[in-house]
Amino acid sequence: MSEKIRSFIAFDLENDSVVNRIAASQKMIMQTNADVKLVEPKNIHITVRFLGDTAPDMVEKVYAAMKNIKFTPFNIQLTGLGVFPTVNYPRVVWAGITDGAQQLKSIFEQLEPQIHDLGFAPDPNGFSPHLTIARVRSGANKQRLVDLVQRQENYDFGNIRASCLRLKKSQLSPKGPAYTTLKEYCP
Repeated sequence: MSEKIRSFIAFDLENDSVVNRIAASQKMIMQTNADVKLVEPKNIHITVRFLGDTAPDMVEKVYAAMKNIKFTPFNIQLTGLGVFPTVNYPRVVWAGITDGAQQLKSIFEQLEPQIHDLGFAPDPNGFSPHLTIARVRSGANKQRLVDLVQRQENYDFGNIRASCLRLKKSQLSPKGPAYTTLKEYCP
């Protein structure tokens, strides 16, 4: 039996200006002295569907499902900082998506039943368009972090072009995850 692959379906950020603006916001987050782990800017992406542990023989089937998705390349505007699940209990700091959110939701809604038919459990959280930029490890300096997030609710990260949906492999290590593209669908 082959080893499972930790995988997800996503759009990459292929705009250095946006990546630099995210890194600048992460610097502000670090200045709050909150207990956070930043996502490496090169690893930030828009997850459409986390799959988790996936059998290697499922890669082609997931790719076939991806190719059934109807979309044309579109722009995504990234605006504002926020937290999940709530400001009283922040666990994730995210960059928001304004323009392009409906197209992303449509892609998720087309993909979800196909992924479910392949044997993946339904996504328990549904879909909320965002980019994770930091994970909160403890409540240390939580209020300073929340204050910053609330002050930056309109922070302009710029926009990206979503043209290729990618099936990504995530390899976890003590240094953080490393992502590899397994399959790419560019309609």
